Amino acid sequence: MAVILYARVSTRDQTLEHQISQAEAAGFKIDEIVADHGVSGVKHRLRDRPEGRRLYDKLRAGDMLVLRWVDRLGRNYRDVTDAVRHFIRSGVTIRTVINDMTFDGATTDPVQQAVRDAMIAFLAATAQAQAEATRSAQQAGIELAKDRGGRFKGRKPSYDRATFQTVREMADLGHGATSISKHTGLSRQAVLRIRDNPNLAEAALCRWGI
Repeated sequence: MAVILYARVSTRDQTLEHQISQAEAAGFKIDEIVADHGVSGVKHRLRDRPEGRRLYDKLRAGDMLVLRWVDRLGRNYRDVTDAVRHFIRSGVTIRTVINDMTFDGATTDPVQQAVRDAMIAFLAATAQAQAEATRSAQQAGIELAKDRGGRFKGRKPSYDRATFQTVREMADLGHGATSISKHTGLSRQAVLRIRDNPNLAEAALCRWGI
């Protein structure tokens, strides 16, 4: 059985090292890393990415696909659900670092299959919704920074863009502020500021060019 970590690395919100270290800290023993750099999870289907395409040829029955979260596969509902179901049908087990979720074809019970498929659909929909919300927050942050003319930056944020994304994702999944604080190393107050007013948090990142 091969354990393969797939990482999608955008230019601003993630790094490959961050995704690898999170997986290793969660106890995964990674045999191989497949990574796409600088590709959009909204615009590029998994099959259309140079490395994402390799997963369809590489993964075999009994293998494990590790993802930081399902949004690494993409941020398009249909693409993500199609990809996950394809791999499951092929006998691949999918596990996520965040929330330690497992998706596989082990069960033959139709009710359990329905629950599994509903969870896959929910996570895929959340990934797309979160991407749309992030775009809105980014635009609001840029406009706010323009309105202020860059004259007052305020205090430099205690978080980078990767941590900002992690807080948003975990909050969307229902994690409490204390749990997110422990996971990210941010103060609970910083987590609450990001969770409750992402536009202002995004504006702070834009003002500092983060």
